[in-house]
Amino acid sequence: MGSAGFDIDAIRAQFPALAQKQVFMDNAGGSQVLGSVIDSIATYLRTTNVQLGASYPVSQQSTSKFSAGHVAGAKYINASPDQVVFGPSTTQHFRNLSTALKTEPGDEIVLSKLDHEANVAGWLQMAKWRGLKVVWWVPSKDTDSNPKLVPEDLRKLVNDKTRLVACTHTSNILGTVTDLAALSEVVHAANPRALFAADAVAYAPHAPVDVQAFGVDFYSFSWYKVYGPHVAMLYVSPRAHPEIETLGHYFKTTSTLEEMLGLAAGSYEAVQAVPEIIAYLSRVGWDAISKQEEQIQEILLKYLRSKPDIIKIYGEPSCDRKLRIPLVSWRVKGQSSLGIIDAIEARSNYGCRNGHFYSKRLCEEVLNVPDADDGVLRCSLLHYNTVEEVEGLVKVLDEVITEGAGKNPQGGEGRNDVSNW
Repeated sequence: MGSAGFDIDAIRAQFPALAQKQVFMDNAGGSQVLGSVIDSIATYLRTTNVQLGASYPVSQQSTSKFSAGHVAGAKYINASPDQVVFGPSTTQHFRNLSTALKTEPGDEIVLSKLDHEANVAGWLQMAKWRGLKVVWWVPSKDTDSNPKLVPEDLRKLVNDKTRLVACTHTSNILGTVTDLAALSEVVHAANPRALFAADAVAYAPHAPVDVQAFGVDFYSFSWYKVYGPHVAMLYVSPRAHPEIETLGHYFKTTSTLEEMLGLAAGSYEAVQAVPEIIAYLSRVGWDAISKQEEQIQEILLKYLRSKPDIIKIYGEPSCDRKLRIPLVSWRVKGQSSLGIIDAIEARSNYGCRNGHFYSKRLCEEVLNVPDADDGVLRCSLLHYNTVEEVEGLVKVLDEVITEGAGKNPQGGEGRNDVSNW
């Protein structure tokens, strides 16, 4: 069952993995892959798996397919092909970028504590090596439940020494959508040299991307979380292009981002499959996807909101897709998140997870989760999830919580103390 006018059966039929008994509710860790993408990769490997750029016919076919993937990926985010590069992950892209970014003594960088470590670790290492000042960005309101990255807080942190501001488009724990366009205005007004980097891994599976409208200088997400293979894409704006040193071979030009930062890391078979993903998204349409995701996340959120005395929701409690994506995290008072997950898995096929999801600073230093490794419970949905699946999860979750399956059998203190979330 799906939202009105949304043929959920037809949608699910395009994802071979969904025919299994497993119910996939950990999609923020990686979506299921379109059958058309799988077929495209298999065909490429069977027929055109050669080095690019040679003059013989099969190499020309391979080069053409790789180029088509590059062009399609760039067009999809409203960029040009010379402004994007493919690689294994967003983590790797930001690590490469932190090595390549030009800086000067006295520069400052602003890092968000709401972020996945992918958009933190590389910048911290850069600052350590070069002796740059790190300014931490922690929201000033609702810090332990619904912190947001807003212009009012950022204005207090940036100045004429700011070189870089890095933040998430959507936290992989909170699910709250950040207004990048509003933040980019603050960044660029602070200093003509200031650059803005956004991690869009959690955002990209749920909404269209327009890097021009967002006003970002660096923007990365992973296609393996957008119905494709394990490959990621990084965008660098024209104004930021001269601000990075090439990591490419000395005889390469610096006219394209691929030549500067590619390092032969974007697998050919994965890149050439990107047009299949974009064709699928175009057929289904983002409006239909948004309506379906809003409907299914409200089922879970409604249940969680109904128990405010024992359940704490992190991020927006509303299902409004302008405010949040269907990635929902919570904790149950007096029960460990891992204990609840174990109990859910023992009695159902629902695949959710617990933990800090590489956003450990957010859990420990902002949300004050009592045990960051036990972390939060997280259910991350996509438009191919059904109403029946989410209703089933709610039923099992309620049983598990009511039975106290996540309570410490020893009755000890710490993460399972009933006074703690």
